[in-house]
Amino acid sequence: MYNNISMSLGEIVLKGRNRGYFENKLNQSLKRVIDDKEIKIYRDRGKVFLDIDDNIDKMVRKISKVFGIVVVSPCVKIESDLEDIKNTVVEYVNFKKESRNIKTFKIKAKRADKTFPVKSMDLNNILGGEVLKNVEDIKVDVHNPDLIVNVDIRSKTYIYSEKYQGGGGLPIGSNGRGLVLLSGGIDSPVAGYLMGRRGVKVDCISFHSYPYTSIRSNEKIKELSDIMSVYTGPMKVYFVNILEIYRQIKEKCQEKNTTIIARRFMMKISEKIAQREEYDCLVTGESLGQVASQTINSLRVIENSVDIPILRPLIGNDKTEIIDTARDIETYEISIQPYDDCCSIFSPDNPVTRPNLDNILEDEKNLDVEKLVEETIENSIEIYNTK
Repeated sequence: MYNNISMSLGEIVLKGRNRGYFENKLNQSLKRVIDDKEIKIYRDRGKVFLDIDDNIDKMVRKISKVFGIVVVSPCVKIESDLEDIKNTVVEYVNFKKESRNIKTFKIKAKRADKTFPVKSMDLNNILGGEVLKNVEDIKVDVHNPDLIVNVDIRSKTYIYSEKYQGGGGLPIGSNGRGLVLLSGGIDSPVAGYLMGRRGVKVDCISFHSYPYTSIRSNEKIKELSDIMSVYTGPMKVYFVNILEIYRQIKEKCQEKNTTIIARRFMMKISEKIAQREEYDCLVTGESLGQVASQTINSLRVIENSVDIPILRPLIGNDKTEIIDTARDIETYEISIQPYDDCCSIFSPDNPVTRPNLDNILEDEKNLDVEKLVEETIENSIEIYNTK
């Protein structure tokens, strides 16, 4: 019976004169997800709609992952004619009774089009009476009904009952570009997802130390990025081998400083790529105090290595909150697969938790930092494009 999908916008409606810019970005995301030039996307008094007859359930699931949309509803689209509305509401209630045990209902009419001659409260009464007269074994319950029939009157009228949660946030690409440091753990895919939800178009960079880390660890990164791209859109992943950097650190620096110095190298390499490819920021999955490199002192020393902004959307979250989101976006089961990353392979037994910047800089004097960064970027990068 459904022939349309209704989408309600969230923060976009608050954007004032810039609203058109955000709506255009949303339109681009929808076209990418729908991937069918024959399906028309249009707006009707503040909401977004598309006409579709087939595979509506599948399309609703896809659209529910689009950032910028807060509610998605399959609906019946008809002309805004009172007799058509009365007949269709009766037909709709009978249609819903075929698949559910519905004993009570409520009509919830709303006139976005104020030129429609019947007021919302009067329309509730008219349509409710029509259902009682023409549908068997049903009664009104305005407090806890089995079925709420929404009648949304705009230039056309849309009748629906289901409301599915959308992606929320802001449309992808409306808030710049970011490069996510993707480690393969639980946190960084969630961080990338959350920044995508704030409108940042994200790509990823992942560091490894093959052959000390396995090829399978890179395959894990690819799987995670493919899942992330369902929400963020197509992504590019830069794989960077920093084995030689770790060898130099291990040979020439204090062991306790290995993690901090390695993280500073990762930031420097990421910044160079970000500058070259015109990313606006770096994104990490760091959560304050979670590990030795994520204390306030460590974060300050690591951040000192670059000038580019570093965004940390998980900084105040505890692990259970991060895990809940990872489960919701279906990255968790892949993230916990037991493949070592380069950080764990070369992690010292007793890493410094309160690093002193002067001491770290003194240790780095034993390394040709700029040369290592440039040679790594020149010789040790592979690129993967998500499916």
